[in-house]
Amino acid sequence: MMTGRTTEFVHTRDAVIEVVVEGNGPSVILLPSLGRESYDYDDVAEGLAQNGYRVSRPQPRGIGRSEGPLDNITLHDLAADVAAVIEAQDNGAAVVVGHAFGHYVARMLAADRPELVRGVVVAAGGARHYPAELTTLAVRCADSSLPESERLRHLQTGFFAPGNDPAEWLTGWYPDVSKRQLAASAATPKDEWWAVAYQPILDLQAALDPFRPRETANELRDQLGEVVTVSVIPNASHALLPEAPAQVVRALTDWIRTLDS
Repeated sequence: MMTGRTTEFVHTRDAVIEVVVEGNGPSVILLPSLGRESYDYDDVAEGLAQNGYRVSRPQPRGIGRSEGPLDNITLHDLAADVAAVIEAQDNGAAVVVGHAFGHYVARMLAADRPELVRGVVVAAGGARHYPAELTTLAVRCADSSLPESERLRHLQTGFFAPGNDPAEWLTGWYPDVSKRQLAASAATPKDEWWAVAYQPILDLQAALDPFRPRETANELRDQLGEVVTVSVIPNASHALLPEAPAQVVRALTDWIRTLDS
């Protein structure tokens, strides 16, 4: 099935957001990880579009052809960019999938504009408190001045399960955007989004993710209750999307269908 792929541009009050769109049906929004582009979702987006969804991937400010201020912003600003995309598309409330850092933005949007969100997916979301050295590791993965062999070692340690090839993640990093996104997160009180759940949540975990130790597997459900569904993808780590796209598509599709039942 050909799902097609087009590019749209949504103008907000202070930004222009590039959006990759494919498929037809209920809206699903895919938000990438820290300092990464939405093309990480290529296989997942295609699979969801084939399963009957209109899949949109807003590029974050500073990535691709998305433009907007990155200084002195908060998660509220980044969430507002996604809200503008959903409103411009006029296709009803969306399921919003956030990969790792992307789930900060997804859940901030769900808290700020609940009428635009019918479900949230936390994809490879870190534990509320995870070792600080993992953030340092991510910075090193993105540092193109380091030897490729060293970066591959860091990627294998922090992002890819044993046996999964990390080479494709040598590219696609935007280190300056990463710094600004981390600053936006730090400028936003965590309880403004972490403790809020107006919609169903799928906590889609990777079984070998160091950012989500197994002893924290139920922390989101313990915090928010039965609104949270936990699903675990085996043989995957923090990168998740390139490691197990078919399993991610299946888990997302099965869960989204429960929202309609």
